[in-house]
Amino acid sequence: MMVDSSRFGQVAIEPEDVLLFSRGLFAFENHRHWVLLADGDERSVAWLQSIQDPEVALPLVSPRLFIPDYRVSIGRNQLTPLELAALDQAFVLNVLNRNQGQLTINLKAPVIINLDRRIGRQVVTNDEQPLQMALPTATVRLRKSA
Repeated sequence: MMVDSSRFGQVAIEPEDVLLFSRGLFAFENHRHWVLLADGDERSVAWLQSIQDPEVALPLVSPRLFIPDYRVSIGRNQLTPLELAALDQAFVLNVLNRNQGQLTINLKAPVIINLDRRIGRQVVTNDEQPLQMALPTATVRLRKSA
C-alpha cells in the first residue's frame, strides 16, 4: 500500500506496518492510523506519519538517548488498552518539538506502542515530567519543522 507524506513523498508500506491509535494522539484525535517511518538523515529520529493526512507527521525519539534512566509512570488503566502485561514490553518514544529555534522533548506525554499487536497510545505520566525539556543544540537535526 502507498502512503503520501509531505516529508517523504509516496512511501510503500505493508498493511501490517500500520499502527492503530484508537484514541488518536493529542491534538490529532481523529487520526487513528499511523506508520513509523525512519528518517534517512537522522537515525535517532522516527516519524509517526498519519495515514489519513500527508501533512501530519510527528518526529519521535527514544527518551533514553537523552535521559538513560527515564521511566514512564502510568496507571494500569492506561496500560490495559495496549494489551501489555507490563510496561517493559512497550516501545516508548517521545515527541520532539521546535520552539523558537530550540529543540525540546515532551517527557510528560510519551507515545507507547505494542509492536506485536500494532497498537499505540499517547499517555500522560503520573509523575512530574516536563512538557518541554530543552535538548542540547545540534543533538538532533529534523528533516523539516516539526
